[in-house]
Amino acid sequence: MTKRSIAINLNLDEQNLQAIQEVVPDWDIYTGKDIAEENLNKAEILVHWRESQANKYVNSNKLKWVQSWSAGVDYLDLDHLQKNDIHLTSASGVHAYPISETIFAYMLGFTRLIHTYIRQQQEKKWYHANLKAEIHEKTIGIVGVGEIGKETAKIAQAFGMKVLGVRHSGRDVDYVDEMYTPSDLSLVLERSDFVVVTLPLTKETHHMFGKEQFAQMKNSAFFVNIGRGSIVDETALISALQQKEIGGVGLDVFESEPLQSDSPLWEMDNVIITPHSAGATEYYTNRVIQDIFIPNLKSYLVKGAPTINVFQHNLGY
Repeated sequence: MTKRSIAINLNLDEQNLQAIQEVVPDWDIYTGKDIAEENLNKAEILVHWRESQANKYVNSNKLKWVQSWSAGVDYLDLDHLQKNDIHLTSASGVHAYPISETIFAYMLGFTRLIHTYIRQQQEKKWYHANLKAEIHEKTIGIVGVGEIGKETAKIAQAFGMKVLGVRHSGRDVDYVDEMYTPSDLSLVLERSDFVVVTLPLTKETHHMFGKEQFAQMKNSAFFVNIGRGSIVDETALISALQQKEIGGVGLDVFESEPLQSDSPLWEMDNVIITPHSAGATEYYTNRVIQDIFIPNLKSYLVKGAPTINVFQHNLGY
């Protein structure tokens, strides 16, 4: 009888590998960035879908479950997974701490002009630059209140900020003062000093932010996107910045990555760019394996299906 197996598409440390093996002592576990094709093809569970190897996965008739290594899963062959009843779980929740820290790094950078002073430091220039803005007691609109949005709201409360939230269900969440649905987005944009987007990319969220939405924001408002680049119409965003319809932006994601060298965003004084790195953390592997994958693996063995971060094809996340 062929042994059941797991293919983990990255190099895993001994502690996490042993923890997985203890749950499935009779299974074969293959790890590394160059797993043999025959082992990929016979794996029942795949951890970390690599786009460059996708043809090897879709040719497999053994695959039953994919654990994504990222929170976003729009780059996977979702149609294939749905058609073949393959379970898909994301790494949602792993990023709540590092991404919320990045969000406030943008916001504090804007209000305290850290990005300006870094440029001046490189030029050995001593200039006050009209520093005056604060975060305290301002209003923040968080569009997409999942785990990242919740943590962002919690930190915002510590600054005494008014927190407005937007989520599909409209259900209340701790640390959010007022919750809205996407149909009321304009109400949130009009009131917010900071607009933070933490949404996944779906058919509904594609270009959710365009010319109309930026026009609804305060001229002094700062816009932050750490969700997916295609949620924002980048041409409209650039125009809004050039026309001074908004105060500035912090961007970790873009419609095309890496961001093209001729993009005007690179040279704008009121733009902070990070290279899709907001979720990076020293604890990433432990959180995916210990908090998501192993509990799901135990559930899979008992119930035949994972239960944490299960992708819902009808919702797109």
